[in-house]
Order: sequence, then C-alpha cells, then structure tokens
Amino acid sequence: MPNTNSSFSPLTRSHRFRAQIEKLESLTTRLRGDERALEQFDAETEELIAETFGGGDEHVEAYRYAVVGDAEQIVNLPESAQEPAAQDLPKKAIQQRRQVLEGCLTELVDSEAAEAVVLTGEDSEDPPSKS
Repeated sequence: MPNTNSSFSPLTRSHRFRAQIEKLESLTTRLRGDERALEQFDAETEELIAETFGGGDEHVEAYRYAVVGDAEQIVNLPESAQEPAAQDLPKKAIQQRRQVLEGCLTELVDSEAAEAVVLTGEDSEDPPSKS
C-alpha cells in the first residue's frame, strides 16, 4: 500500500461544486412538489459555499438571495439575460441558484489553475554538493 497523506483528497473544490450543479439539475427534473429535497439541497449548498469561501462571503449572501429568486442585483443579471422560462418565481430561483453555483465554480477553477502553476513550478535550486 503506498504511503499517502491521509488529509489529501484527489477531489478538488471545483469537483464538489460541479457535483452540486449536477445534483441541482437532477432535482429540477424531479422536483414537482418535493420542497424538502430542495430545502436539504439549499442547506448543503450554503454549507459548501461557506466552507469554501467563508461564512461571511458574498457568495453565501448571493445564494441566500437566489433561493428566494431575488439575486439579479447581486450576481449582476439583468432580467433580459435570464432564460425566458425563468419568469415565474420557482424557476427563476432555480436558475439563480445554478448561476451562483456556476460563478463559484468559475472562480474556483481559476484559482485552482493558478495554484497548479505555482505548485508545479520548476525547482531552480541545485542539488546539494559534496564538500
């Protein structure tokens, strides 16, 4: 068995957000009256965002507004940019949840790419020599 750091997880933060977006998509296809599943999803998502960005971060606030379908100003979405089907409040709230999650994902992908560049940078030190 190889020696690995037990705190290392091969899943990145962005993987967790992609999984939440996929979960939201599956919830919306079978949502029809299952408010408890959506409430549980919202609690999980808020916790994920707070854990990733911090509890007082703007992403947490944006998600809370998205849950009630009132996130246009926070995530800079003019109503004309919204999907036409999102004009009724439940669909609008689902769309805004997705958009907040996608915004988080974009930010994480960018930061993970920058981290990867730093972590895989070339070591310019010479190996120690025998004296």
